[in-house]
Amino acid sequence: MLTIVIPTKNEEGYLPALLDSIKRQTIQPSEVIVADAQSTDRTREIARSYGAKVIEGGLISFGRNAGAKEAKTDFILFLDADVELRDPEFLEKAVGEMLERRIDLATCDVFPLSDQFIDHFLHKAYNTYVRAWGALYPHAPGFCMLVRRRLHEKIVGFDERVTFCEDHDYARRAVEHGTFGFLRSTKIPVSIRRLDRDGRMKIAIKYMLAELHLALLGPIRHDKFRYTFGHTAAVREKKKHG
Repeated sequence: MLTIVIPTKNEEGYLPALLDSIKRQTIQPSEVIVADAQSTDRTREIARSYGAKVIEGGLISFGRNAGAKEAKTDFILFLDADVELRDPEFLEKAVGEMLERRIDLATCDVFPLSDQFIDHFLHKAYNTYVRAWGALYPHAPGFCMLVRRRLHEKIVGFDERVTFCEDHDYARRAVEHGTFGFLRSTKIPVSIRRLDRDGRMKIAIKYMLAELHLALLGPIRHDKFRYTFGHTAAVREKKKHG
């Protein structure tokens, strides 16, 4: 019924927590596919130790598309390595709600793996903003997107020419052919590593400018937003030592 696709590059510090949380789910995916972009750490070894299928990945959109091509199930769940399914019924609730409400593409509220007020404030503001737009101007973060495989194939997956906000571009093309909704039954925690690395104000400004670009100029196919995929040894060491 469900295939999970996880694009990775040097994710040995985060991937085990996600894979552990998948193992604790009340329903199990038919397959977990890790599309790895030539990691130089133990990412591939860890993925295989949990029974995941490892395939060749690349940049984020390429990795997601490569994983989706391997899927044979009706549903595909795209996750990033730095999220966790802390609700053991996440998969059961998500698929059940997709079926009950006849949704073709879904995401959910997000909250940060952080004790800082500012991080919770920023994520709550994001949740409020994207829910206000709903399907009219859909936003679906790539770290948690549940889609019917037939819709993914209909829109030919992620546009690999898009360099930033490729997930929102995907959602906007998807609503032209299917229904979009926010799951009411569950939400997902995500790490704050990008906020720590790039700075909260810088990230907020970057995404506001990206919103304007999407609204006025369309998909972002240049490198001015300087999005990077993959994480360095220094970042992993910082996580290990708190």
